Amino acid sequence: MSSMKLTAALAASLALSACTDAGQFGGGGLFGGNRPADDTQFGDPTSPSYFQQAIGDRVLFPVDQAVLTDEGRAILDAQAGWLAVNSDYVAIIEGHADEQGTREYNLALGARRANAVREYLLSKGVAGVRLRTVSYGKERPIEICSAEACYEQNRRAVTVISGGLSS
Repeated sequence: MSSMKLTAALAASLALSACTDAGQFGGGGLFGGNRPADDTQFGDPTSPSYFQQAIGDRVLFPVDQAVLTDEGRAILDAQAGWLAVNSDYVAIIEGHADEQGTREYNLALGARRANAVREYLLSKGVAGVRLRTVSYGKERPIEICSAEACYEQNRRAVTVISGGLSS
C-alpha cells in the first residue's frame, strides 16, 4: 500500500511541477488577464493566429441589427491597424446570424453585418481589394442551444486572415 501512495505522490508532484508559472498563459484566457506589453505569448505578431488571438477576429451584433457597437468598433480599429502593418494579407469577412428567423432572412442579415465590417475597415484605410465578404446566415453557429447566451455569440462577423496579395 505504501508503494501505491508513493507512486500517487510522485505522479501528483510531477503534474503540479508542470504548472509552476501560473501566469504563463496570461492568467485569464486569450482575451483577458495580464497580457505582456509585447504580446509575445501569442507568437509571431505578423501571423494570422496572432491576429485571431491578440487582436480579435470577431465582432458581435445586437438582435436583428447590422449596426456596429462601440466594442465592435474598437476591435475593428485594432484589425485595421494590424492590416495596415501586415499588407501581404487579405481578409474574408464572414457574416453570421443566430438560428431565429428564416434561412433567407438570416443570409441577408449576415451579408449586412459583413458589409458593415467591410465598410468600417475601408473607412480606416484598408484597401478594398484586400477585403471580401460572405454570408453564412444561421448555417455555421459556434454555439448551439436555444438560449440568449448562445444566440448572442452567433450574431457576429468574423474576419478571417489569409496570405494573398504579393504571392
